[in-house]
Amino acid sequence: MEEHEVLDRIARRRARTARRITDARITLAHGAGGRSSQALLESLFLPVLSNPLLAPLGDSAQVPIEGGARLAFTTDGYVVKPLRFPGGDIGTLAVNGTINDLAVSGAKPLALSAAFILEEGLEVAELERYAASIGAAAAAAGVPVATGDTKVVERGKADGLYICTAGVGMIDERVTLDPRLIRPGDRILISGAVGDHGMAVLMARGELDLEGEIESDTAPLHDLASALITAAGDSLRCMRDPTRGGVATTLNELARAASVSIVIDEASVPVHAAVLGACEILGIDPLYVANEGKLVAVVAPEGAERALAALRAHPHGGEAVVAGEVRGDPPGMVLLDTAFGGTRVLDTLAGDPLPRIC
Repeated sequence: MEEHEVLDRIARRRARTARRITDARITLAHGAGGRSSQALLESLFLPVLSNPLLAPLGDSAQVPIEGGARLAFTTDGYVVKPLRFPGGDIGTLAVNGTINDLAVSGAKPLALSAAFILEEGLEVAELERYAASIGAAAAAAGVPVATGDTKVVERGKADGLYICTAGVGMIDERVTLDPRLIRPGDRILISGAVGDHGMAVLMARGELDLEGEIESDTAPLHDLASALITAAGDSLRCMRDPTRGGVATTLNELARAASVSIVIDEASVPVHAAVLGACEILGIDPLYVANEGKLVAVVAPEGAERALAALRAHPHGGEAVVAGEVRGDPPGMVLLDTAFGGTRVLDTLAGDPLPRIC
């Protein structure tokens, strides 16, 4: 069978498969960012919450205000296990993750909120460390925590600590970012090596006998995103924060939203040696592993070189690459040109290879 026939069959099958929730109970897979998460969102939440602000389903909502300006508004929950890991902890993760959702929406972050759900029995000294991490990360990023809340639940109900955040920012007037603007010929840029965060958290659990030093890439990306906007201008189509489900899930979301195909060159995607080794042992593709300090950008071909140079000139983008391009067919599909010379479908995951990584 010819390659195009295989891809057509896959596309038709995916089109026939409705995004519906069939489980009687919630599982960890529903929080992994893959097919189960999409089914939960599309069949349960969207029918009852649907409205024009929610409809784009981006990393942040765009809220118009008087004078034609637009606010970006985002919210998130952090349930990472363990609470501390090489390169960061739940506090730094909460601040940076919320800032990044605003940043990839083209916004300058203005303020954050933080709600703490504490488990009875959590040591006060440990809570102090995480509160200090939040304060330090917010100060380093120049984005204050302006409001918050604290609740306590019974022992055994919260794994020590959960943090819920929200953030607001002012969207840069120079750009309009929307995956529906993506066109065939556009370039896919990744700001650096993938998979660091998810593998750092997994190895920190101590459940696997793996050697190697891997640190989370958690970092605030608003300055990097601003530099990209300045360099790329109108050629910047959209940006995304490839957290749960990794780069592969993010690209599938973009391909579906724009009704295009995306082709990635596996050899072009940077992966640190320790991450690649751990992924190979575990049988996990690093493109599906979470990142907390990387962005994916889609740029028109005429702006790709300027965009790449801007990313590489920033401390958080030194390993940036052009990893692939947008094509017309088959719509809604992501393909990977492998290092061995073949091509395979990079589909959305059905399960949850790395639970509780953010």
